[in-house]
Amino acid sequence: MRIGLFTPLFSDKSLDQVMDIAQDLGITALELGAGAYPGSPHLPVEKLLESKKERDALLKKFSDRGMILSGISVHGNPLHPNTEIANDHHNAFVNAVKLADALDIRIVNGFSGCPGDGPRAKNPNWVTCAWPDEYREILDWQWSKRVIPYWRKQAQLLKDHNVKFAIELHPGFVAYSNEHLFQLRDAIGKNGSYIGTNFDPSHLFWQGIDPLKAVRELLDHDAVFHVHAKDVRIDPVNSELNGNLDAKSYGDISKRSWVFRSVGYGHGVEWWRDFVSVLRANGYDHVLSIEHEDGLMSPMEGLSKAVETLKSAVIVESAGEMFWAKD
Repeated sequence: MRIGLFTPLFSDKSLDQVMDIAQDLGITALELGAGAYPGSPHLPVEKLLESKKERDALLKKFSDRGMILSGISVHGNPLHPNTEIANDHHNAFVNAVKLADALDIRIVNGFSGCPGDGPRAKNPNWVTCAWPDEYREILDWQWSKRVIPYWRKQAQLLKDHNVKFAIELHPGFVAYSNEHLFQLRDAIGKNGSYIGTNFDPSHLFWQGIDPLKAVRELLDHDAVFHVHAKDVRIDPVNSELNGNLDAKSYGDISKRSWVFRSVGYGHGVEWWRDFVSVLRANGYDHVLSIEHEDGLMSPMEGLSKAVETLKSAVIVESAGEMFWAKD
């Protein structure tokens, strides 16, 4: 299993500079953005689509350093009711799928998207309660008129290019738990297996979901294509006073019910060892891609702390696997 890095935290640096930092830390995989919300500071998508020479040069950068490109990411909302935003994010998704195929990278990461509350909506509407009844009516409209038709068509595109789409189960979008991912796969039908997860435990912790149980169920359905390594700390005072549906700014750390933390600073190394063990025992051996969004640590501090925790988790599990093999 490789320790990786999702690179937007170093958007002010060149890809070569990011690779230097990663190598110094022992990181052997990078996940690069290809548009939508995080942009594509390290992946010139159009140039790469047009030129095999450019693609070969990019892949050589990785091979020369003993690194891999673990996935291409387009974290956007192609179901946005604003047509301009939806089209931009849809085109980024399509180009990412085409580029992944051209690079022989078989995973594109992103979100499921979220429509508005009807055909005249201006902004997304994330429904989280069942009453009054109009909320369920909004959900029915979203899924029947927008979500299922869109993703059924995109699943055919994925099949045509032999690329899998790994959805990050993220609140604010229609697929934010196992239940909703399975609902989407079932609705797509025969091509549903081309859609799975980019499993990020941080978004499950604060929802009250046990990530170890959730990832085991997903692995049982061959639905884990990529994994993000990001942690969350739930504030025991704010959470017990206000619950965890918290819309305050991420910068308002002292008042929030939960905040993103670097790996090991929300849950200790023992939890991360358990996580790695569950992944490996159930067939996942790809990458743990660090996503840094810790407002209490600088990018370098947070990244180095995350790598330190993950190295301990991965080494302990690897050593255990060797022992079992001898036994």
